[in-house]
Amino acid sequence: MPSNRLGKVQKHVAKKKGKNAALHENSRDTQRLQSASLRDNRLNKLAALREKQNRRYLQRVKFFQSSTTSLPAPPTLPEIQALIEDYLGRDDEELAQLKADRRPGRPPSTRETVLEQSRATEQGEYVSGFWIPDLGEENLKKLRNWDGKWAGLAQMKFVRVNKEGKRSESSFPPKGLS
Repeated sequence: MPSNRLGKVQKHVAKKKGKNAALHENSRDTQRLQSASLRDNRLNKLAALREKQNRRYLQRVKFFQSSTTSLPAPPTLPEIQALIEDYLGRDDEELAQLKADRRPGRPPSTRETVLEQSRATEQGEYVSGFWIPDLGEENLKKLRNWDGKWAGLAQMKFVRVNKEGKRSESSFPPKGLS
């Protein structure tokens, strides 16, 4: 959440000096305005970085939300593993198209490299335990009513499901192999 410090400082300086008053270049008020502006910029950058890091988890939960809307009952473990396999294969067509478009002897494009790296990372996560929302009866209702925001995920339960079919409880937000 971005800070509002700059607005407060601007309001205070305007009240003290008047609406159209000019500030001296090295005055205390100018320094306060500059530091408030730098702080707001820093906080906005951190918020954008945090949002970018959380985006992949939001997309994952959205996929499982859309995949389970038509299910009449909570899915079984093999069905959950099939959903995970579908999720892992979501970029296969684009990756195959990028490989087909590439001329022989040319290096892979940046997009192709990024897709391959994310695929390898997710495959490794699936071997050790793939982080997904718990698809049990009670949590499935919460997932279906989820509004798509990061803060709404705190009310749900999460699990890790690995390739062998082992299911273990997990925490939110995901940290390591919790």
